[in-house]
Amino acid sequence: MSGLEPLPAAVREPTSLRNNVRWLRLLLPVAVFAAGIVAWESIVRIGEIPPYLLPGPFLVFRTLTADWAILWDSLAVTLLTALEGFVAAAIGGIALALLFNQSKWLEYSLLPYAVILQVTPVIAIAPLMLIYLPQQTAVVVCAWIVAFFPVLANTTLGLNSVDRNLAGLFQLYGASRTQTLRYLKLPAALPFILGGLRIAGGLSLIGAVAAEIAAGAAGAGSGLAYRILESSYRLNIPRMFAALLLLSAAGVVIYMLLALVSHLVLRRWHESALRKEN
Repeated sequence: MSGLEPLPAAVREPTSLRNNVRWLRLLLPVAVFAAGIVAWESIVRIGEIPPYLLPGPFLVFRTLTADWAILWDSLAVTLLTALEGFVAAAIGGIALALLFNQSKWLEYSLLPYAVILQVTPVIAIAPLMLIYLPQQTAVVVCAWIVAFFPVLANTTLGLNSVDRNLAGLFQLYGASRTQTLRYLKLPAALPFILGGLRIAGGLSLIGAVAAEIAAGAAGAGSGLAYRILESSYRLNIPRMFAALLLLSAAGVVIYMLLALVSHLVLRRWHESALRKEN
C-alpha cells in the first residue's frame, strides 16, 4: 500500500460529533437564558406586577445602566475583599496541608478545628469578628474562613492520594522527603489543589457578601451587599435585582478565570484536561 489513505467516515465522524456537542454546550444555556428573560418579562407585563414587587428584566437592565457608577464602585469593594480572602485562604490552606503531610501528629491535632471552623455559619461569626477587629479586616477574615477549608481539604487529599508504588520507588532510590514532596506529591496533588481553588474563589465572594451584610456599613466604601440592603429598605427593588445580577456575573467570571487557569496548567499532561483537548 503506497501513501496514506484517507480516514474512513467512521473515524472522522467522532470529530464532527464533538464539534456539534461543543456548539450545543454554548447554545443551549443561551437559549434557556433568553427563554427565561422572555417568560419573566411576559409574566410581569401580563400580570401587571408593580416594580416594587417584581421588576421586569428590561427595567433591571435599565437600572443597572443608570446606577452603574454606584454599583460598580460597590462591586469593586466587594471584589477586593473577596480577592484578599481568597489569597489568604490559598496561601494558608496549601501551607497548612503541606505541614499536615509532613507531620501526621499536627494533622490529627489541628484538622478537627479546621472542620469546626468550616461548619460554623459565617453569618454567626461575623458579628464577633466586628467586635474584635477593624471592620475591613473582619470582613476579609470572614471571606478567608469560608474559602479556607476547601483549599486545605483538597490539597490534603491530593497529597495523600499519591500512588504507593511510585512512593515506594522514590524511597527505594533514597529520595529525601523534600525531593519526594517536590517531584512526586506536589505534581500529583496539583489537580486537587486547583479544584480546591476553583471552589474557594466563589466561596470567598459569598463570605465577603455575608460579612458585609453583618457589618452593614454605609458610605463611599460600601460593598455591594450594603447596596442590596439599602435597596430593600427603600423598596428600590430594581436596583436590588441589578446588584444581584452583578454579584452573580462576578461569581461566574471568577469561576471561569480559575477554571481557565486550571486548564492551562493541566492541559499538556493531566487526563482531565487531555479529554477536553482531544
